[in-house]
Amino acid sequence: MSTKTVKGAVIRAIEPGTESSRTAWGLTSLLVLLYIVNYADKAVLGIIAQPLAEELGLKASQIGLVSSLFFLTFTIGGFFAGTLNRWMTLRWALVLLALGWSVSMLPMVVTATFAVLIVSRLLLGIAEGPTSALLHTAAYSWHAPARRALPGALLAGAASVAKIAVAPLLAYLTVTMGWRTALVALSIAGVIWCIVWLAVWRQGPYVGSGKKKETVDGTQADLVEPSIPWIRIFTTRTFICGVFLVMSVYAMSSVVLTWLPSYFEVGLGYSRLQSGSMFAFPSITGLILMLLTSTIGDRLITRGVSSRVIRIVIPATGVLICGAFLLILPAISVPAMAVLVVSLGYGFASSVFPMLNAAISEICPPHQTAGTLGVFLAIMATGGLIAPYGTGLIVDAASTPAAGYATSFQVLGLIAAVCALFAILLANPERDRAIVRAAQRLQS
Repeated sequence: MSTKTVKGAVIRAIEPGTESSRTAWGLTSLLVLLYIVNYADKAVLGIIAQPLAEELGLKASQIGLVSSLFFLTFTIGGFFAGTLNRWMTLRWALVLLALGWSVSMLPMVVTATFAVLIVSRLLLGIAEGPTSALLHTAAYSWHAPARRALPGALLAGAASVAKIAVAPLLAYLTVTMGWRTALVALSIAGVIWCIVWLAVWRQGPYVGSGKKKETVDGTQADLVEPSIPWIRIFTTRTFICGVFLVMSVYAMSSVVLTWLPSYFEVGLGYSRLQSGSMFAFPSITGLILMLLTSTIGDRLITRGVSSRVIRIVIPATGVLICGAFLLILPAISVPAMAVLVVSLGYGFASSVFPMLNAAISEICPPHQTAGTLGVFLAIMATGGLIAPYGTGLIVDAASTPAAGYATSFQVLGLIAAVCALFAILLANPERDRAIVRAAQRLQS
């Protein structure tokens, strides 16, 4: 993005609609790469858990505690996305966070103890917390509101890519060169990304900074929309219903991440190698359906189809289908069919993430996108605090592990289906955007 300085003020030279598609998608791809590193940093604990536990003499409950503590600080960190966006530019905010992840990996390489492990994951959680909101804000700055589902789907799909492609590589490094090598590799990846980012990043024309600028003739002008009280955004029906819906699906995702291989192995009788290989099935299904629905959805919105239909009704209907699949899971006795049902159910629900993020970005002023998404995604992450532990309790209390896992998925599917139904009935981005715009006019 070229700029021009007039009386000490920076003027945006790219107007919405004139941006280069090649630049927009190139920078979006760079953001997706960072998100892949982000998810790999999350997943590495599971990959190195067994050799780490053997070396340090850790119990499974201690590894579980470390994972829960990560999600605790991850949730807290999410609330600081808006603050970071006000304090510094997206360029330096993301560099700060990426370097924070890289540094948090290194203490365990130098001194491996349980206490250091806890501190390391706490630091990683607080640094990763604001990342998703800022990554989406950076990507959205290059894409008009009607075309944000696909870049959002690519960002959400980074989790699947990390599981499918990066996790096996980290596992290979762990087996052949030791678990410390996996941590060092991730640290180096974060630093390399920062170098490339600083060299090429430019902010797009669709998300403002919230700062006053001067016009070309030097007169003062508020080139961004006035800010409105956060409470007006957070109390819209779209935000409230949306956050409950994504929280319920995120709870399901966290259970899949934590317990799915155990369900395949202990519950369905597959070998450990088979269970690890099939772990990618739900992610592959989810990635395909996310990209498909997002691409078609963006095209339909640009042709005049209601945002409520595309970004609320369709993904929420997918969650209802997922709920129906998971409700019948306890009745399925054929292991292969159970794997198929779980994979399809997760796939139908996964499109809710990019679609709802895009819907939420519609209702807030552009320069408040980072803060709004930060709170939205931080609340969403609380599903990861509750669901894995709750699943463990259900499995422990069940007559068999298979019955326990199936019951847990059934409960999660029912909760998600109820949240989806409320979203279909009450959420409407276009209506709530009009309410927010009316509040803005009163503020100005």
